[in-house]
Amino acid sequence: MTLYQKIQDDMKTAMKEKNVETLSVLRLLWASLKNKAIDLKKELEDAEVISIIKSDAKKIEDALESFVAGERADLADKAKSELVILKKYLPAEMSDEDLESAVRKVLDELGQGNISGMGQAMGAVMEELRDQVDGKRVKVMIERLLKK
Repeated sequence: MTLYQKIQDDMKTAMKEKNVETLSVLRLLWASLKNKAIDLKKELEDAEVISIIKSDAKKIEDALESFVAGERADLADKAKSELVILKKYLPAEMSDEDLESAVRKVLDELGQGNISGMGQAMGAVMEELRDQVDGKRVKVMIERLLKK
């Protein structure tokens, strides 16, 4: 079963169980998926679905930061629960140890003296680890390793 089908099945289950919160999140996700499928004029593959889920999760995380800054605890709690629902469909992220070793490997391949800046290092690492880790974690790890 593809991730696309799993989301569709979970949406049907949420309807039957009258789980309004999950259904609401999945309907928004489903709309994003359908729009992307229409744009691409093809069925989405799992990698494309994951990319869309990450994009939607990023939007919710940005909203969450705004809600926390604006002291809107009610909206922040809702955003947190929406993130939990979306993250069920994302693959598990790398551990810090695995991330550090992968970043070290890419930086060693580039050669410490050949790295012209943070952007070049980020680009190389993200190309290697695209769907396995969040860019913020990669940035922090690269900064830490380049300072050594």
